[in-house]
Amino acid sequence: MCRCVYAFGYVLRFCRSPLPEPIPLQTHLSPEFRDTLDGQEAEAILRKCVHCGFCLATCPTYQLLGDELDSPRGRIYLIKQVLEGHEPTRTTQQHLDRCLTCRNCETTCPSGVQYGRLVDIGRQVVEAKVARPAPEQRQRDWLRRGLSSPLFGPAMRLGQSVRGLLPASLQAKVPARRDPGRWPSRSHARKVLVLQGCVQPSMAPNIDAATARVLDAAGIECVVARGQGCCGAVKYHLADADGGLAQMRANVDAWWRHIESGAIEAIVINASGCGAMVKEYGHLLRHEPRYADRAARVSELARDLSELLPDIAAALRGRVKAPAGTLAWHSPCTLQHGQQLRGGVEQHLGALGFDLRPAAQEAHLCCGSAGTYSVLQPELSQQLRERKLGHLMGERGAERPTAILSANIGCITHLQAGTELPVRHWVELLDEALQTPR
Repeated sequence: MCRCVYAFGYVLRFCRSPLPEPIPLQTHLSPEFRDTLDGQEAEAILRKCVHCGFCLATCPTYQLLGDELDSPRGRIYLIKQVLEGHEPTRTTQQHLDRCLTCRNCETTCPSGVQYGRLVDIGRQVVEAKVARPAPEQRQRDWLRRGLSSPLFGPAMRLGQSVRGLLPASLQAKVPARRDPGRWPSRSHARKVLVLQGCVQPSMAPNIDAATARVLDAAGIECVVARGQGCCGAVKYHLADADGGLAQMRANVDAWWRHIESGAIEAIVINASGCGAMVKEYGHLLRHEPRYADRAARVSELARDLSELLPDIAAALRGRVKAPAGTLAWHSPCTLQHGQQLRGGVEQHLGALGFDLRPAAQEAHLCCGSAGTYSVLQPELSQQLRERKLGHLMGERGAERPTAILSANIGCITHLQAGTELPVRHWVELLDEALQTPR
């Protein structure tokens, strides 16, 4: 059913045959929002929606709950009502909270509705108007401040040191510590900036080290800029736009001297959630005179690590011993929907001898991680995880993979909490498969 919806959506988008003229939503924004930048952007997005309902078939929460208000079309109506002056309620807030922001609907939509931007605007408006229960507010405040705090690393290392004593629910959020190995010391003419982010260096430092080693083997040097930090996604998607934008500006400042010198060719991000955010810097900072041009340049240079795979695979051909067995591949939503990157990891790792198998069904659906969603909406998140793992594992024992690969620290940690099978970043396995001295 979902594949049919995708196919029909593309037909509507590109077909040149005469079709009935779609009827876009009519909007009448209230004076409170009519002349604001967010209001104008939201209105332009709303007017693209022709309420066709294709998004319902590919929305994870609608699949689970069957409530139209927990679908993109339903949430679009709720946001429209709020922007037109209707007072939002706690129920409005809860329907927006339950959205994963997976952006699967954007891939499906034949009209090009930028739902991710709209729901961020809607959440910020509702957050300012609807008070949350105190425990819920404290939890969100902790996530906004704690995950990007300098204290997160020491706290994670402490948790890892006593991991065996923690309750199962906490163990799931504290991955076992692994030695990241050495960082390459060679210099190369080709250089890229690497975003390390906020939680990955503490939770899975091997991912960054493996990235540096693989790129070093391909003749590319990784540069880590002083002063960079969280990409801003956590705060921004938790309706703290000011906090998120401040982190974006800090990264632009940290990277700019390297960009201005012409020494680097790209900003490489190995966590697809961060990559999707950095590629939005140009849009989100477009109205700031000091940052607009610089942020646009940052977004132009931003690359998911998989976008370097054509060069990596060409350089490493004949130098890789791929592991035996099938590897299940989970493409994060932020890769396949947020960045619209599909098939590259499977194609290029396949050329190096890896046997990657995407989920036989619902490969397009979210695993339930979705940034902080697994903490804030644990029941729905776990249902989606079990559904995803079932599809990744295969129906028969002979189909079982030897490991699950992905491209985002959130997905990796979330899926690992639901299975004994190793869940790794694809670059870690490529690093281990390298046969030449590094």
